[in-house]
Amino acid sequence: MGFLWTLIIGLVVGAIAKLIMPGKDPGGIIVTMLIGVAGALLAGFLGRALGWYSDPGTGPGIIASIIGAIVLLFLYRMFTGRRGTTTV
Repeated sequence: MGFLWTLIIGLVVGAIAKLIMPGKDPGGIIVTMLIGVAGALLAGFLGRALGWYSDPGTGPGIIASIIGAIVLLFLYRMFTGRRGTTTV
């Protein structure tokens, strides 16, 4: 059941990140969910590295997860936006 909640929260976080960063979004609902989950993982990793989350069971909050998802969405757009363009 925890995995299902992770996917649902990831979808919400990814959707909020896409709303904050307007523009053409590559990918669909699965990519949105994966970006949200990966953003939460990135926020948790950076928070533990910086000492913000000292308790091992503590995860990142929704704001940190959204910021992590925004960073990953920016990188995703940067790499996928160049696909299909040719210079002749």
